[in-house]
Amino acid sequence: MKRFYIIVFSTFAWFTAIQPVAAQEIFVGVAAHEMDTPLSFKIDEEGVDFQVGYRGKRIEALSVIGAPSPYIFASINSAGDTSLVAAGLSWKIGTKFYLRPGIGLAIHDGPSLRFAPDGSQTQLGSRILFEPELAIGVQLSERIDLEASWVHVSHAQLFNDGQNPGLDIIGARLVIKLP
Repeated sequence: MKRFYIIVFSTFAWFTAIQPVAAQEIFVGVAAHEMDTPLSFKIDEEGVDFQVGYRGKRIEALSVIGAPSPYIFASINSAGDTSLVAAGLSWKIGTKFYLRPGIGLAIHDGPSLRFAPDGSQTQLGSRILFEPELAIGVQLSERIDLEASWVHVSHAQLFNDGQNPGLDIIGARLVIKLP
């Protein structure tokens, strides 16, 4: 677990170092871990997730796909269950009220093998996971937004043709726009 946190810190440091002038916003959040949705199966994890993240400015060179913003965030589980670091691209649609869909990849520290009481496997199937997310936000002031967020991690049977229970994390984020 200590190694995972070193990787989290190193990833944030590297990402911040390569784009120090491109920082647009940071966010902090709290989320319910392992929410029951149609996109996931129960994997018997508990706790609350604490999130911290960074979003860069829109990448105008990618205007053909809507000039998305790069993001990176960590979601640390309070019960010692699966924590993750994810990075990808997101699009902000709207101003005062907005949607922010995103898509990326996540690396997690969950177990490589785990069984439910019925004998079925409940591990996430791959160390690298597909990470779609969606936030619904409201601008509270010039520099502060509040978002309701959903993050799903799963290998979508792209990285492994076996078990794919997925994990859904639903919560709230406070977004602070940097000057």
